Amino acid sequence: MKHFKIQKNTIIILLIGAIFLSFSFKSNFFEVAKQIEIYNSLFKELNMYYVDEINPAALTDKAIKNTLKDLDPYTNFYNAQDVEDARIRREGEYAGIGVSVFYTQKGIQIKEVYKGFSGDKAALKAGDMIISVNGQALENMERDQLSMFLKGTPNTTVSVEIERQGQLLKKELRREKVVVNPVPFFDMIDDETGYITLTRFNNKASSEVKKAFRALQKRGMKKLVFDLRSNPGGSLMESINIANFFLPKGKTVVTTKAKIKKLSNTYRTTNDPLDLEMPVVVLVNGSSASASEIVSGSLQDYDRAVIMGQRSFGKGLVQRQKELTYGTQLKLTISKYYTPSGRCIQELDYTNRDKKTGKVPKFSDRGIHKFKTANGRVVYDGGGVLPDVEIQQSNKTAATKKLLNSKAIFNFAVDYFYKNPEKVAVESYQFKNSDFKEFTTFLKTDTTFVTEQESLFKKAYLASENKSIDKEYDKIRLKLFEDKINEISKNQDIISALLEDEILNKYYYKETVYKHHLKNDKTIFKAVELMNNQDDYNQILSGK
Repeated sequence: MKHFKIQKNTIIILLIGAIFLSFSFKSNFFEVAKQIEIYNSLFKELNMYYVDEINPAALTDKAIKNTLKDLDPYTNFYNAQDVEDARIRREGEYAGIGVSVFYTQKGIQIKEVYKGFSGDKAALKAGDMIISVNGQALENMERDQLSMFLKGTPNTTVSVEIERQGQLLKKELRREKVVVNPVPFFDMIDDETGYITLTRFNNKASSEVKKAFRALQKRGMKKLVFDLRSNPGGSLMESINIANFFLPKGKTVVTTKAKIKKLSNTYRTTNDPLDLEMPVVVLVNGSSASASEIVSGSLQDYDRAVIMGQRSFGKGLVQRQKELTYGTQLKLTISKYYTPSGRCIQELDYTNRDKKTGKVPKFSDRGIHKFKTANGRVVYDGGGVLPDVEIQQSNKTAATKKLLNSKAIFNFAVDYFYKNPEKVAVESYQFKNSDFKEFTTFLKTDTTFVTEQESLFKKAYLASENKSIDKEYDKIRLKLFEDKINEISKNQDIISALLEDEILNKYYYKETVYKHHLKNDKTIFKAVELMNNQDDYNQILSGK
């Protein structure tokens, strides 16, 4: 009888829980339906009565994106063109002319020309501004419109008008299948040490890494430097496949935990590895994110590789695409991921964003937790993968972060290329202090790099009706510029390295930049030096 009462009480509790959950779901559903109805009625009134014509697609696109902006930066609405751009990033191929570009108010500016494709054959150069396509002027067009002009069906032609250093050029190009290899370069550093760089985890990542690995093995590779620096991530499954190259079959690589139980999963290696004994150093930096952190974090947790460089980005969130109507998609964060030791390396806590200031706190602000690798080494959560061997560099100032998000470095490299037509030496080229001084002078005329202080000052000046401050305007503007230069000069090491790469890439193809790294990159030197000293390498991984 007592047992029956316990069962009865349990059933009542479960029934109450089910009713509560059902009510909660219905309540949320009603609120969603209500807000959609409000938006529909508002949009109908706008469309009917607003004094000027409105663009329904652009207005809705903006409304949806504003709705999502307070969640996390990875939850995004994709219109039809965004979906196509995401497919290209994911699959690594499309039909076009083989260039990467900037979309500007003036037109389409060439950022990089890929070797061997149509743009290269037509002698396009970085910095070229395409101002018309097939007779259609591009000025003041929206990004979505611009992105459609150069892509299309293979073997179709496109006529472009280009502005280059004050000259107008006309060229005809043929669209072709463009394949973007996520392994743009691999080679032997010395007789025994191989080098592979992976720039993105697209659908070709694991197959291309495997090809490179096998090719280097045939050339005598006994040690590997695997470069994931500035790799923003990509496919979860590709990261698992690549970790599997160095881990035994059946090992947990990553665990995901979601609100919906069926979206939580544990991913294990399912294939035989390529190698379990070869010394490996994985290079990471502050721009190595997501899938890069799954690979580096899992290899660190199993003590399979030494991680070297700077602390990684700290993106421990997993996204999935959901199909919507009319060819649109929602890419949303569905789970957090955890490395084999149990670490979540997510740095920013978007759920607890300050509603007044918009500032996003760090998980590490509330403390970090210790975890242990297979050999008992202590590792931590709450902010990226911390390297086993940290390579020191200056801490980026706010001004430097603004600079790196602008086009100033690209603009300077283009300017440098046309002012110095003689090719620079590949192996010996160095960006000197005098060059950095020249760069800071160039910034006086570059309009793309503006600090927050400069922006606020300019707004205040334009809003002011007191013309007596005109006399002081230039003096204050000059002071703000000097402050900006002082701030970025604190990061001359970081900026000079980026400028060096950017300038080399204007004279040569990207593969030449990587060849330059093999002869000049201090982090690569350090990785080779470590693997040449087997005792030091083993001691780092031993946990002793």
